[in-house]
Amino acid sequence: MDRYVLLSFDVEEFDMPLEYDYPISVEDQMRIGRQGLEAIDPILKEVSATLFTTANFADHHQQQIRELAGHHEIASHTYYHTAYKDEDLLASRIRLEEISGQKITGLRMPRMRKVSMEAVAAAGYRYDSSINPTYLPGRYNNLHLPRTVYKDQGMTRIPASVSPGLRIPLFWLSFKNMPYFVFKSLCIQTLRRDGYICLYFHPWEFTDIHHLGLPGYTRRWCGAALTERLQRLVKDLKKEAGFIPINQLPALQQML
Repeated sequence: MDRYVLLSFDVEEFDMPLEYDYPISVEDQMRIGRQGLEAIDPILKEVSATLFTTANFADHHQQQIRELAGHHEIASHTYYHTAYKDEDLLASRIRLEEISGQKITGLRMPRMRKVSMEAVAAAGYRYDSSINPTYLPGRYNNLHLPRTVYKDQGMTRIPASVSPGLRIPLFWLSFKNMPYFVFKSLCIQTLRRDGYICLYFHPWEFTDIHHLGLPGYTRRWCGAALTERLQRLVKDLKKEAGFIPINQLPALQQML
């Protein structure tokens, strides 16, 4: 097919409850992250994906990451999900290469945090996917940035997909809170306009997180119900496009 779905997951320690002053131990953060990967295993066995992984999570689950690297692209989500310094860019790439056996070429910053493209290039990455080109109150306003693959200070950037026109974000929160047929329709519209769609989720979403003090809009769908919802989306999008890792996107290859 000449249209592509770039399905990605931010594989990380589940520290989100700490943002809302809900205590969660490191052990539980790692356990829930691992359980999430196990929950989406049927999807990962069906289609190719990119797993943006913190080196911290990979350190705790080395065998699991090694096995996933046999079928999917492993990319960097820096070293720790919350703590960050520029040195983590290089350190996480090196550690993930050691664990996965892959050459790590992609980066996504946790929470789509801003990062210097000069620092990303210096750390040896070939592309960055840390942009959501929309407006998200309290987080960022990227309405001025391109919707599709572009160059920024020599670095190739692959934004998360937003719809043409209104730039409705097609990411994990939209998937949870929109009617399914609306989200699917926007995905297909974007696919047909752009030739690809870049979607991202988190494995921990696919566990039962109702009891962990998170806002309702972050856990409206979770656990097995969300897994079934994503399986349905994968099935529907396979009629429109092929699933490939981000590093295989032809538009990316042409820019490298």
